[in-house]
Amino acid sequence: MKTAQKIEQALEQHFGFTAFRPVQDEIVAAVYEGRNVLGIMPTGGGKSLCYQLPALMRDGVALIVSPLISLMKDQIDVLTERGLPATFINSSVDAAEQGRRIQGMVEGEYKMVYIAPERFRNRRFVEELGRVDVSFVAVDEAHCVSQWGHDFRPDYLKIGAFLSKLGRPQVCGFTATATPEVRKDIAEFLQLEDPAVFVTGFARPNLSFRVFHAAKRADKYSRISELIEREKKGIIYCATRKRVEEVAERLATWEIPHVAYHGGLDDGVRERQQTDFMQGKVDVAVATNAFGMGIDRSDIRFVAHFDLPGSVEAYYQEAGRAGRDGLPAVCELLYNYADRKTQDFFIDGVNPTPETIREVYAYLRSEALPGTEVYISIEDIAEGISLRNNMQVGSSLKALVDGHYIERFEVPGQRIRGTRLAQPEMPAHDVQLDTARILEKRRRDESKLEAIIAYANSMGCRQVWMQQFFGEKTAEPCGICDECRQSARIDLADLSESQWLTLQKLLSGVARASFRHPVDGWQPKVGRGLITQMLVGSEDKRVKQMRLDQLSTHGLLRNEGTAFVKDLMDECLRRGLLYTTGGTRPLLGLTPLGDAAMRRAVNVQLNWPDMRKAGAAASRGDGGLLELVGDPDEELLQELKKKRIELARSRSVPSYIIFSNKSLEALAAAQPVTRDEAMRLPGIGESKARTVLSPFLKIIARWRTQA
Repeated sequence: MKTAQKIEQALEQHFGFTAFRPVQDEIVAAVYEGRNVLGIMPTGGGKSLCYQLPALMRDGVALIVSPLISLMKDQIDVLTERGLPATFINSSVDAAEQGRRIQGMVEGEYKMVYIAPERFRNRRFVEELGRVDVSFVAVDEAHCVSQWGHDFRPDYLKIGAFLSKLGRPQVCGFTATATPEVRKDIAEFLQLEDPAVFVTGFARPNLSFRVFHAAKRADKYSRISELIEREKKGIIYCATRKRVEEVAERLATWEIPHVAYHGGLDDGVRERQQTDFMQGKVDVAVATNAFGMGIDRSDIRFVAHFDLPGSVEAYYQEAGRAGRDGLPAVCELLYNYADRKTQDFFIDGVNPTPETIREVYAYLRSEALPGTEVYISIEDIAEGISLRNNMQVGSSLKALVDGHYIERFEVPGQRIRGTRLAQPEMPAHDVQLDTARILEKRRRDESKLEAIIAYANSMGCRQVWMQQFFGEKTAEPCGICDECRQSARIDLADLSESQWLTLQKLLSGVARASFRHPVDGWQPKVGRGLITQMLVGSEDKRVKQMRLDQLSTHGLLRNEGTAFVKDLMDECLRRGLLYTTGGTRPLLGLTPLGDAAMRRAVNVQLNWPDMRKAGAAASRGDGGLLELVGDPDEELLQELKKKRIELARSRSVPSYIIFSNKSLEALAAAQPVTRDEAMRLPGIGESKARTVLSPFLKIIARWRTQA
């Protein structure tokens, strides 16, 4: 019998299914035939079946490494209900029962055994598994092995030694979200020789991805109320425990039944809250990302992120918990740029500098009792060395543990943990740290934050942006995200010859202002404002400083004008020909589709801007004669807002009396340095120019000099 027929028969026999989801059959075949496998399958794609089915078909026992006890229990409950021979071994299993289950593995009682990675710390446990006939090892949530992944787990680093002790059996790694960089990490760490790699489509055609730009907290609550009223069943993710409690309290005032879930709750409370939601007793959950792996309720109609998440990977995995039944669902990010402060705080907390780590070590030495032990809380250590972010202390202690400079141990009856100095005579300046790696980790964490901000500020199909982020270059617009719905209300048309030529000039201008990487394609170097100025032939000082006036594309669109170029750029962003990197100083880049359009290798349809309307708007002063090229520089905008607050306080007037938000945003976008230039912007007339404008122009002039 052919492999495909065997697999189809086993699928119906063990699980009662008559068909696979896309690519599942190929992955099952590769595992069954003994190949190492790396499977990247989005949430809801059916990863579990890809190792469970071949485990039942193969001789021996499949070991499945899984990071969460609750996730294991859920999986085993489902398998045992089907009468399938499976069990788990983790910290909830006492030594006697653990021994019995290992003996059951030896005797062929089980075909699948889920193992928590912390078991690999136990030498005797690993040695006992040497008696077991292991068919293969499946590593679930494999991104946890990568320090550059969004959910790194130190215990996963012990998998390599564990595999070696087992004689390097067949290994299969599975995860829902991994960038090409993290995939490479997984393959190298697990030593997947000649693996069969499967990256199934990251598109979720039933999910409508949306970004709601909220000016203030009240806007977010209003939006949450609308989502709950319309969609009924969903998860509201928050960045902190405090925010979870705040949002839950608001839902309580609205008399909306809900559960609240975060890491600060007792284990029993958390388990009860999760169970109530999973069993449908309550339809709304407010939670931190602790409410994560294993949340597979199929009828979740919305996932809302009240706060900015720390990475695109984390966002996509959490948002992907919506609509697992295949029916329409909404994934909405409630975005305010100021929310990044929370994530900046987290990044600071998990990335202490080498100097801070040594400072913590020195403080421990100074507080050591006679001998080598220290009994002091993290809060007291932070206060002792004047650290405002307690998280940095915990991260420093972990770095010192990893370097074998200290040991941490439980203190019976105490809420604090004790610290034992491994080398009490060693001074802090002799503590050896991998400074380059520490700095690189911080850089990558910051890069992840900038990526999710870029997503929030992006134009064009949300799913296309997401698929391209994860390495899929040929994504098609989804038609149901907020940007696609906006586009659907606009008539698109093929381009005339003259329009094609204009489009190619614009795209070439973006390309010339970028650099071309041999593997990754066009990489942006310049913001859209400067590129616009270059294309219309500006001789501005910043254009010359960046040597953009030396490019062959300088002045190519001089006759079309600034307003038209800006409108055409906006349209190219909507259609996925261009993208912006986000952050405080966003750069404008060319997508693979934009590159193909520049070479006229593909056909595109656009809602072509009306040059007459753009010119009329400029002459009327709609947006000002000094055209706003690009979005406001967020960092400059914050400086201008600080000055506005300072002036408002000194004059005892509300801030808006000085300048409106719209006027400040116009100043931060156009960055004028003379009074006449500024007066062409909205909300800045003769009176404002005479009474309050001067200090703002000084800030802008200084900013442009430093840019």
